[in-house]
Amino acid sequence: MALKSSSADGRTRSSIQIFIVVGLCCFFYILGAWQRSGFGKADNLAMEITKSTGDCNIIPNLSFETHHGGEVGPDDDSESKPKIFQPCHPRFTDYTPCQDQKRAMTFSRENMVYRERHCPKDEKLRCLIPAPKGYVTPFPWPKSRDYVPFANAPYKSLTVEKAIQNWVQYEGNVFRFPGGGTQFPQGADKYINQLASVLPITNGTVRTVLDTGCGVASLGAYLWSRNVITMSFAPRDSHEAQVQFALERGVPAVIGVIGTVKLPYPSRAFDMAHCSRCLIPWGANDGMYLMEVDRVLRPGGYWVLSGPPINWKNNYKSWQRPKEELQEEQRKIEETAKLLCWDKKYENHEMAIWQKRVNADTCRGRQDDSRANFCKSADADDVWYKKMEACITPYPDGGSSDEVAGEELKVFPERLYAFPPRVASGSVPGVSVQTYREYNNEWKKHVNAYKKINKLIDSGRYRNIMDMNAGLGGFAAALQSPKLWVMNVVPTIAEKSTLGVIYERGLIGIYHDWCEAFSTYPRTYDLIHASGVFSLYKDKCDMEDILLEMDRILRPEGAVIFRDEVDVLIKVRKVVGGMRWDTKMVDHEDGPLVPEKILVAVKQYWVAGGNSTSTQ
Repeated sequence: MALKSSSADGRTRSSIQIFIVVGLCCFFYILGAWQRSGFGKADNLAMEITKSTGDCNIIPNLSFETHHGGEVGPDDDSESKPKIFQPCHPRFTDYTPCQDQKRAMTFSRENMVYRERHCPKDEKLRCLIPAPKGYVTPFPWPKSRDYVPFANAPYKSLTVEKAIQNWVQYEGNVFRFPGGGTQFPQGADKYINQLASVLPITNGTVRTVLDTGCGVASLGAYLWSRNVITMSFAPRDSHEAQVQFALERGVPAVIGVIGTVKLPYPSRAFDMAHCSRCLIPWGANDGMYLMEVDRVLRPGGYWVLSGPPINWKNNYKSWQRPKEELQEEQRKIEETAKLLCWDKKYENHEMAIWQKRVNADTCRGRQDDSRANFCKSADADDVWYKKMEACITPYPDGGSSDEVAGEELKVFPERLYAFPPRVASGSVPGVSVQTYREYNNEWKKHVNAYKKINKLIDSGRYRNIMDMNAGLGGFAAALQSPKLWVMNVVPTIAEKSTLGVIYERGLIGIYHDWCEAFSTYPRTYDLIHASGVFSLYKDKCDMEDILLEMDRILRPEGAVIFRDEVDVLIKVRKVVGGMRWDTKMVDHEDGPLVPEKILVAVKQYWVAGGNSTSTQ
């Protein structure tokens, strides 16, 4: 009997132990799922403990300050040694892969084909582009608008070529930019005052501007103080370093040209387009270039032409051009503008301003015009490497005769968080008014986390910022500040074409494929944000090529914020470990159980001639 009792007690204890173990397993499983959902408090508690030890301990080994070569502590995490990338030869200091001057000369000069993008295929550099000797961090805005260190862009040709037009002057160890231009030698401010007497610049109606053939982008530099953001572009041509100067000044600009390929911007993007002696033959090719401006101009938007052939009767002698040639040029412009349903609002001295009508109902007459060739493409935003056509982009459908086609935008800054017309109309698949609101709240949270990691983000330290995978512009909107601007890049392989929404928010951006080099000079961005970029481009092109391009366009001591799955970021960290970048992995703001992580990096300061150099 004693044996039976002992055996029964043992079975009872065993059953109780099994029950307790199973119960604990279930409890911890449920607890883990609760925390993973984002509603648990354990992650927040862990963050609070981290904070209590001092914010500086979140990134203990990185310095975001600029100190020109000061050493930054190495990453603590042990990994296999990365591949070491050597510096390129100093002759590549200002290398622009897709606008290489030598390669450009092998293409036709007709219609500016040779100034368009021509990217290398197999001969890509596998080395790090060096900064020139003496390179220093640009001056903070607004001083950078007026002064650029000579060592950063040591080219004096414009100081001679444009001396009487007040583009740029060389003074000691800096370039000074008085704010002049070919059409406004007395300064951009006076010129903008003239524009503002006709256009609604001061009230936020005109927010986004396209400046074609921008020179050193003084128009964009001075429009910034009016809360207007300008996308400026000019070719890499005989006017050496004009776009490079613009970016050194802290003004948005890209290398670009109106030639045979559509502009890399969505339809209905800009409130105003501008040409000041931009040397574009607007009347040529059956008005094709004006039709491309019409495509990117918002209904009700404005086109400003300043310089030849406007008011040619009084100016042909000073321009040293035959009056018959100028007369014919203006005739073609006026004829195309009429076909596009643009109304001339102003003409005085050498400036004329047209306004695009607000909808198709206001220009029914052109439906019967045999010259009105309408574009057949169903997607006016499908532009990457697509040939420009001499056709008219139709207005969006809907609305009465007095309504703006595609819906009227709020004035800025209200439009930044107003519901964009493309979202409200359901034009972006999968994005509703509700999901758009949630998206913005999520990015406000992300940016707040970034500011805790890097306290210099909103200090003025970073002026030129790029978002490599901008989505609906949430990162840029959450950062919005007069101290900085964001180039919102929408990858051409992205699932949704969202750049139109970004422009409807009063922000700027561009389409781009990250398998190729970006249309900019080296060292033109202070901070790069890459959220989901490497997951997006997995199996599309080499991760090393994208990271080397990021290194090319990032300034010495510039910062990068990667946001991606942890396994992707581990691979990224290994590559950049051989690129003279210092890195640190950080948990997602919702805690360590979230598989998405943040990798922050700082590019070390170094210049041409230091250490070993590649023969490339």
